[in-house]
Amino acid sequence: MKSKDVRQSFIQFFEDRGHKFVRSSPVVPMDDPTLLFTNAGMNQFKSIFVGEQEPRYRRVVNSQKCIRVSGKHNDLEEVGVDTFHHTFFEMLGNWSFADYYKAEAIRWAWELFTEVWGLDKNRLWATVYRDDDEAFELWGKVTDIAPERILRFGAKDNFWEMGDTGPCGPCSEIHYYVGEDIRQQSASGVNQSDLYWELWNLVFIQFDRDRTGRLNELPGKHVDTGAGLERIVTVLQGQTSNYDTDLFQPIIRRVEEITGVSYRENPIPHRVITDHIRMLSFSIADGALPSNEGRGYVLRRILRRAARFGRILGKHEPFIYELVDTVGEIMGAVYPELIDKQTHIRKVIKAEEISFNDTLDRGINHFERILRTLSGNVIPGKEAFRLYDTYGFPLDLTQLMAREKGLTVDDATFREEMEKQRARAKAAGKFKSAAGTVDWKIASEGPDSEFKGYETLETDSRIRRWALSGEGMLIVLDQTPFYAESGGQIGDTGIITGNGMDLRVVDTKKEGETIIHYCEGDFDERKVDQVVHCTVDAERRQAIRLNHTATHLLHAALREVLGDHVHQAGSLVSPEYLRFDLTHFEKITPEEIERIERIVNTEILKNIPLDIAYRSFDEARAEGAEALFGEKYGDEVRVVTIGDFSKELCGGIHVERTGDIGLFKIVEESSLAAGVRRIVAVTGKQTVAYIQKQTRLLSELQQQLKCSVDELPQRLEHLVNQRKELEKALKRRSSSSKQDMKSLAAQGRKIGGHTVVVKEMDVSTLDELKSLGDELLEALPSGVGVLGMQGEKKPAIVVVVTRDLIKSGVKAGDLAKTIGAQMEGGGGGKPHLATAGGKDPSKLKKALESSIDLITEAISKIK
Repeated sequence: MKSKDVRQSFIQFFEDRGHKFVRSSPVVPMDDPTLLFTNAGMNQFKSIFVGEQEPRYRRVVNSQKCIRVSGKHNDLEEVGVDTFHHTFFEMLGNWSFADYYKAEAIRWAWELFTEVWGLDKNRLWATVYRDDDEAFELWGKVTDIAPERILRFGAKDNFWEMGDTGPCGPCSEIHYYVGEDIRQQSASGVNQSDLYWELWNLVFIQFDRDRTGRLNELPGKHVDTGAGLERIVTVLQGQTSNYDTDLFQPIIRRVEEITGVSYRENPIPHRVITDHIRMLSFSIADGALPSNEGRGYVLRRILRRAARFGRILGKHEPFIYELVDTVGEIMGAVYPELIDKQTHIRKVIKAEEISFNDTLDRGINHFERILRTLSGNVIPGKEAFRLYDTYGFPLDLTQLMAREKGLTVDDATFREEMEKQRARAKAAGKFKSAAGTVDWKIASEGPDSEFKGYETLETDSRIRRWALSGEGMLIVLDQTPFYAESGGQIGDTGIITGNGMDLRVVDTKKEGETIIHYCEGDFDERKVDQVVHCTVDAERRQAIRLNHTATHLLHAALREVLGDHVHQAGSLVSPEYLRFDLTHFEKITPEEIERIERIVNTEILKNIPLDIAYRSFDEARAEGAEALFGEKYGDEVRVVTIGDFSKELCGGIHVERTGDIGLFKIVEESSLAAGVRRIVAVTGKQTVAYIQKQTRLLSELQQQLKCSVDELPQRLEHLVNQRKELEKALKRRSSSSKQDMKSLAAQGRKIGGHTVVVKEMDVSTLDELKSLGDELLEALPSGVGVLGMQGEKKPAIVVVVTRDLIKSGVKAGDLAKTIGAQMEGGGGGKPHLATAGGKDPSKLKKALESSIDLITEAISKIK
């Protein structure tokens, strides 16, 4: 069977048994701050397991995109070395939310494996938790598996837990023997030998572990299963390596074409590159980008690891980006985001490859430096780790390079450093959700968080739950007009009032499907069972509406001007402004910004009514609706259409007609990351305020420069050029004056083996004179200099003394004081440079002449 048929037959099997197909959630979990990446099929259903959300469907089936590269699921070093560990994989799964339980889960798994897919029953083994007698008996009762193939194991292998506390339960795994001779099988090999592959894990969530460690029976018991598509495809296609299946082989063949190296000749680099391009393609398609922190750091490390293995295949130029199209050919029909974002994915990867080439070369240079300073025959483990961590060198590459030089590597210390890094990465990956740890108090029973904000800004509501936290008062209502932060649009603010209630809603957020109101003010917990009146800040909401609709217009205009590769990579819709991050690899030019603004404002002037309708996801996508990075959409989606100009999936608040926006202006364009630009824009009243401010600034410039607005660029250009010419002249003058001072020092008179320079200079300011004094001091080998100037009203002098004479007792400050007195003034300063001023310009010449005698006398006293 082809991989696409395996995936589809799994889904169809469970759809035929009353399951609802739910699309894979993004691998970048935007709504779960506890995860770096989606790493299991159950992630999107976690809120159901913990009791925060009622399931929409009792039976669900899907194929989930998963990434495992951190925490306890970090098998990165095994990827490519063995044939079954991956950074990206697909998890086939079926779920029952308090519906069917162990008997059906076990029977259907066995039926699919043996009757539909035809797996050899003599190669299958079933494991159950040691105390789960129910599952043990059911395997013998609802399947025809041989009794001796049902095995019991402890908690390490057959008990699943979400965390230290919370939902958990026993699990039953199905293992498959892949060895050539089935007579060599034995129970002792299961969970021990690599010849026994775990294909499917059936988790029975029946307990809730409390903080004391006690297991409490859940009122509703759930089934959560996970089957790795890659391994199942390998078995069904008669292979012993995942890389030999149609999920990987087209990529491997493409690597062979590009590098000219046969897979059979050197399999590990081919496997690593093939695995990593899948992970990179899916994560970038879902909105992640390489960076130096968090998810982005993981992407960067994976991409550089792939590029590094490319060097082993002789590729020194970027090439990994060329594999993106092949990934799309294999999986684009099932995951269309790979096709939609293909250009973006290629550009991101290529830019990173180009950047890393320099880093890799610097790493080789660092290796050479290590060799030059090495004492002994062992490269220190810390240096090997630095090569790995900073320059992307794997240990085996460092070892290979070392062997070529007759050296070894301290790999024990290297592994210690690796463990320290893993511990840091694990700690960094522990994101927390503030509202999720709150001690909620029940105010009334019933469903909560029905959103009424599309139709009204006011509701009469009942409080369902409330809590006090470090972020203030948290309230959950049965129905609410307050929009919770989502899709870039920030949460509403307003008031909640009632008898004993006078609360200001300062923010509104979402946890799963629950809308949480963050409040300040008076709250009487004795009156929580009353009806309260909720009112949204209407003026603020209206400003947000303008910016949100303008964001849709901007998105469409960007694609029209810059190209179809442009996608939204993030946004913020606030009352003051809108911020839009887009995938684009070049600075957006002023001319392009003007075109974008004209297009958006043209659509505003058309005063087009917005059409907001609900469609199935597939129907909306078929109509051309734009789906956004990282968003998780249900089966029914809200489609916002603006004429024939824009069509997007969006749950946000919008204006009724584009004319309501009034005016649109881009105020900032900048780079956010490699391949991502950021635009900030304003609408409505904020645009008027911005234009008024710019007009005021222009008016001030006009007054300063005494010209019209049209003449401002020319006038400013003239001033800039004039400044440049002055700077050049000053530089030439400085260079000339240095030369003059050297010449002056060379012509000075010799007194007692020291050079004395006395000269009146043609300058107009004391600062210029001091600058010349500095240059003269630099030119004097040993001696004293006295420079004078007439000045506009008063004469002045500068005295400089070299360091050797200062040590002998000749100080500039003393000389300046005496010379200044001769001009009916005074003076003083530091030993190496001092100044003096007088009242009578006519006495400058006499003072300079007398300074020679003064200096001669001072030098003669040197012992």
